[in-house]
Amino acid sequence: MDDASKVDLSNLSDQSIGEILVSVGRLSPEDAEHIYQEQRKRKLRFGDAALELGLVTEADIQFALSHQFRYPYLQRGESKVSETVIAAYDPFAPQVEALRALRSQLMLRWFDVNAKHKTLAIMSPDFGEGRSWLTANLAVVFSQLGSRTLLIDANLRTPALHRLFGIDHRRGGLSSILGGRATGNIVFKIPLLLDLSVLPAGPIPPNPQELLARPLFNRMLEQLANSFDVILIDTPAASQFAESVTIASRVGGALIVSRQNQTRIRALNELYTCLNDSNVIIAGSVLNCGGTNKKKNNKRNNLKLPLNNLNLRLKNSTPPLLDKTESSIQTSSPTNMPPQSYRKKRTAPPSMTLLGPEPPVETASPSTFTKDE
Repeated sequence: MDDASKVDLSNLSDQSIGEILVSVGRLSPEDAEHIYQEQRKRKLRFGDAALELGLVTEADIQFALSHQFRYPYLQRGESKVSETVIAAYDPFAPQVEALRALRSQLMLRWFDVNAKHKTLAIMSPDFGEGRSWLTANLAVVFSQLGSRTLLIDANLRTPALHRLFGIDHRRGGLSSILGGRATGNIVFKIPLLLDLSVLPAGPIPPNPQELLARPLFNRMLEQLANSFDVILIDTPAASQFAESVTIASRVGGALIVSRQNQTRIRALNELYTCLNDSNVIIAGSVLNCGGTNKKKNNKRNNLKLPLNNLNLRLKNSTPPLLDKTESSIQTSSPTNMPPQSYRKKRTAPPSMTLLGPEPPVETASPSTFTKDE
């Protein structure tokens, strides 16, 4: 692991490229002095001189520049964060640009609308629809914006975020707080991602519905809102577990994730109706049209981690919502109304569409992979 994890990176923005690389152990003081001499002799920029001498790589230069501009990201092999969290490792990729576009839409539709809108629940009807993956990557791009971002794993059934961020959730988490068993600070700051913190689910309790329904959950969210600008909450599958709607009602707003050729229209309609009846504002919806998960024999707790073909891109036109010829992530306008039946009318509401092959998602039990009703 890189020495950067042992260095306070919060003060690197005022340092030169050479000072940053020496601070994190990517360059020795002797080599830095050699580069300075070559720089003065040939009137080159420090990075160009260092590259010509072969003492640093292009990745080292990009690493230093990212910290000068307070836009830190990870290098593969230097962090416990899973490479599935692509926004943390490759912020210049087209698919991460698509995630930033989604972030902009959420800022306009939810976070910037009301000063009290700091928390948003990320929901989906069932397993395997990309909810945890999307929540994790959205949290990273919000933190790269400079917003103090907290990611909460409120899926006390099949938590996934502790594995995505390399956290030992047995040390404590949300369940420990709600059960009155928390000791010490169990909100984990992610090294090298300066503005991102994670509150894992903690040990899986026997009574998640009762824990999340306690007034302590509300008080906890109110206290955390004083310390963070953006709070994203991952929730369990809404069609399987009632506490998902409980979480959304506590928060007041939700982003709904569905998956083409997998999410049942009836389940999606029921979720919209339930949220509407609970006075939850739907900030938007994301249609994941990247294909279906064909691995039917995996356990619910496993994550599907392919990311080589992930290539989202922004498209201005709006395709039919359930068009099987395209792969997309689509965000709809905020609403409190349940969606119309898309069997009879297959046109989508005005929206932004992000296209690309299948992103990594949670896997589900075999029973969830059935055709639309």
